[in-house]
Amino acid sequence: MENAIFITGTSTDIGKTYISALICKHMIAKNINVGYFKPVASGNIKDKNGNLIVGDVRFVKEFSGIKFDEKKMYSFAYERAYSPHLACKFEKNPPKMDKILKDIELIFNDSDFLVIEGSGGIVCPLRWDDEKIMQIDIVRLLGCEVLIVADAGLGGINSTILTIEYLRDQNIKIKGIVLNNFDESSDICNDNKIMIEQIGKVEILGIVKPKDTDMDINLSV
Repeated sequence: MENAIFITGTSTDIGKTYISALICKHMIAKNINVGYFKPVASGNIKDKNGNLIVGDVRFVKEFSGIKFDEKKMYSFAYERAYSPHLACKFEKNPPKMDKILKDIELIFNDSDFLVIEGSGGIVCPLRWDDEKIMQIDIVRLLGCEVLIVADAGLGGINSTILTIEYLRDQNIKIKGIVLNNFDESSDICNDNKIMIEQIGKVEILGIVKPKDTDMDINLSV
């Protein structure tokens, strides 16, 4: 799938949603009709009427200004803040690959470029019962490139290189890396940027500092 990128992270709560929102905002500013999609989302809350609010989807929509209907921007959502494979066991609504792919196709066909945000890190089981679905299965079926979001601080080299090597072992093409929480005055952050590129042989396409509201990134749209 061309004109699409799959956003993964080196761990959970690493800033994937924030980076996804920055990318969408950047593209909208360039008059690109960008779509956003979250196949599976856990850790959501219910409104006063008992309807589930998918937090990542709402944040990206409100932050970036995307015009798509929130309900078209995800396939499966859970209230429990668990790994999806565990959340769906409690909430009795396991992910189905055919629905995920159909939903992605629908929003992709209405977009010039699609940002797809994964759950947690790349090694994330989405379903693990009579049917077993790993997150990387979606990436493989779509055939799109992966953008890795990594923390710029201490420990970033190890977690980023492990993610790179896993993706390569699975024959998944890596678009590049975005370093989040980057502190330009930090020796660690500046060295991590150099070391990750040299060891991983992957380009760092962007750095994001705390409280940044814009990001300049070239995804060759």
